[in-house]
Amino acid sequence: MAAEEISGQADAAGLAALISRSSQENAGKKRGLPPVERWNPPFCGDIDMEIRADGTWFYMGTPIGRPALVRLFATVLRKDDDQKTYLVTPVEKVGIRVVDAPFIAVEMSVTEGQGRQVLTFRTNVGDVVEAGGEHRLRFAIAGENAELKPYLHVRGRLEALVSRAVMYELVALGETLEVEGQAMFAVRSAGEVFAMMPADELDAPS
Repeated sequence: MAAEEISGQADAAGLAALISRSSQENAGKKRGLPPVERWNPPFCGDIDMEIRADGTWFYMGTPIGRPALVRLFATVLRKDDDQKTYLVTPVEKVGIRVVDAPFIAVEMSVTEGQGRQVLTFRTNVGDVVEAGGEHRLRFAIAGENAELKPYLHVRGRLEALVSRAVMYELVALGETLEVEGQAMFAVRSAGEVFAMMPADELDAPS
């Protein structure tokens, strides 16, 4: 496998081929995401790959135009204790840059389950995630304009930034609720309450 080590000169197709072989070798009894959290390969340096704030993946300064290739790379993403993001296979671990969040939540559905509202999100790389106890929503206020930015936990330490269009849908579902003794503007999903901001600061989030 030494000849297949990823280096800064490797092209995206070669990297994808290595990931694909690793996935096949570790397919197990059922299909699903590779068990990247259990892999502990050596760190082989950083590569010139970046996920921009809008979710676009770049390799050596060029957008990766094949959605299937992006989805393949996304299956082996991992964020470690050092807060850096890596592509991980059983034999290689390489660092990449992430400007904001690695994924974007591009769609949301609202359903009722067991008498309670359930919010389910789809990401730009095909993950379908139900917000709740295991996949929590968090809200940050960022930028000069104090912009509301919702994030959804997807897996491991990886999050999806909720797109602006979906964020407006999310805000429309908000209500004033008491959270730890304070009136908060919040949203419910799967029996959990996720606070966006204090109710008295509600003034039309941008």
